[in-house]
Amino acid sequence: MKPNPTPTEQAKLTAALEAVKHVKNWTVVGLGSGSTAALAIEALGERAKHENLSILAIPSSYQAFQLATEWKIPITTLEEHPIIDVTIDGADQITPELNLIKGNGAAQTREKIVAAATKQNIIIADETKKVKILGENNQPVPIEALPFALGLVKRKITDLGGKITLRETKGKAGPIISDNGNIILDANFGTIQNPAELQTKLKAIPGIIETGLFIGMTDIAYIGKATGTEKIEVKRKL
Repeated sequence: MKPNPTPTEQAKLTAALEAVKHVKNWTVVGLGSGSTAALAIEALGERAKHENLSILAIPSSYQAFQLATEWKIPITTLEEHPIIDVTIDGADQITPELNLIKGNGAAQTREKIVAAATKQNIIIADETKKVKILGENNQPVPIEALPFALGLVKRKITDLGGKITLRETKGKAGPIISDNGNIILDANFGTIQNPAELQTKLKAIPGIIETGLFIGMTDIAYIGKATGTEKIEVKRKL
């Protein structure tokens, strides 16, 4: 963590430190992506260094892989360990029911695969990410799609009422490409009254690989605030 963190950065760190307490010795840990999840990876690295914590990690992105290796956290794969004990990740939006929008870092497909393989999913965020309904504040749903299917996917999403933007890189011409070699679309549906139904409709469109809607996949969330950390826990249907 950099010196003199902002209040938001401190809130994220507080949440991350609570989350990593769930990681026990000799467990397999899923590593999320993004700036908030990075704090959890660093905290795990500190624990491994100072507490002789022995874990194996499955990163959900190349960014998470790089950071884990910098902290000398051993890496494994889903082929070797198809069941993950605990995963710690961030979110772009989170509701009191622990439904999420994720994918600002374009890693939602691998993040969802890791989450689906995990016995206990933990989300960390600062309080600005907490909303009553997904899609508030013009938050789009990130969607990973095959480049070949772009025209079809755009038309089908428009038919569902979504406003589409192809996510492009900064400093280089062209679209952002995921770790899987696919394009990322941001689809704004306004407030999403039934996210499970929208997820089903989107996944039925040929060419869509995955969406950033994480419905019923989270067990615990730690929301960092200026006054401490709020814990939200929901019994997940497995």
